[in-house]
Amino acid sequence: MLDTVIQGYNTLMNDYSDKRVKDWFLMSSPLPTMTMCLSYAFIVKVLGPRLMRDRKPFQLRKTLIVYNLLQVIFSTWIFYEAWDGAWGNGYSLRCQPVDYSTSPSAMRVARGCWWYFFSKFTEFFDTFFFVMRKKYDQVSTLHVIHHGIMPMSVWFGVKFTPGGHSTFFGLLNTFVHIIMYTYYMLAAIGPQMQKYLWWKKYLTVLQMIQFIMVFIHASQLLFIECDYPKAFAWIILLHAVMFYFLFYNFYQQSYKKREDKKKVAQQKKDDDDRANNRPVDVPQPVDSSIQNQAKSFWSNLTSTPCFLPAVTDTDTCEEMYSRPPVNSAARSAFMSDGAGSFGNRAFVSKSASA
Repeated sequence: MLDTVIQGYNTLMNDYSDKRVKDWFLMSSPLPTMTMCLSYAFIVKVLGPRLMRDRKPFQLRKTLIVYNLLQVIFSTWIFYEAWDGAWGNGYSLRCQPVDYSTSPSAMRVARGCWWYFFSKFTEFFDTFFFVMRKKYDQVSTLHVIHHGIMPMSVWFGVKFTPGGHSTFFGLLNTFVHIIMYTYYMLAAIGPQMQKYLWWKKYLTVLQMIQFIMVFIHASQLLFIECDYPKAFAWIILLHAVMFYFLFYNFYQQSYKKREDKKKVAQQKKDDDDRANNRPVDVPQPVDSSIQNQAKSFWSNLTSTPCFLPAVTDTDTCEEMYSRPPVNSAARSAFMSDGAGSFGNRAFVSKSASA
């Protein structure tokens, strides 16, 4: 039985993988990547909190600004490579097989896929910074799972299909990270930037739209003939569905229910004021320029096929520089996975957030 498994593994890796990438860094075997992913989970969930237990949170404002700026630059370069070398230069949205040749264009796409894979390791620092700042509520199980499985998932893509149809997901995701890390860079600058970050709420909505776009694009392969492995289409479909519902639930918990509770509380207060002949608070008029700006922003985003940003950030700029929780509170937040804290978590990289 064991011999059969080993033989099947060797056949898969040697006969079905892309020969062009076998000697590239981390591509000869999945074990190094798997080890790094497991080590990441151990560090952020066990080792890191233990090392930080009796230490004060690190103040990483300048580090976060530089880190997020570098991530913006890195993501912009990968997006440019994906667009100029593939999707903006002849790739078909309906069916795009992998070019396994050694032509300059095919090798450029393959290298771009590898760099996208490598970028998943740089995103580990999002969580490392959370731990160093004792933002344990952000190191949720879902956040760790997302960061922990992405390098492994992308590894198989680079190993077997470095190019073609599924790179559409990478195109969207890198554009997503340009916007996301720009947001976190601005947020890390300080509370004075808060007034320019009014669009934070819409990041999660846009992320959900991104997953819908990925789902529609990948699902085409289930109904048409295309020289591209359907197994990878299924993998992307499952990723899109899973993360869509995670983000949808997060949005409901973080924003919709929060807004509903505020409305109910305000209504009760107004009724109580009227019953006791107290003056009722009248909402201040909204500046029309700000209102029109928000409307225009949302209208533009929903009327054009944007490659939407990832995530939302549960910390305001003021919270970023507020006094960190004491050890007992931090441990409580770190250990809690219950529904009560679920609404305050995000599922992807948020290095300057929280």
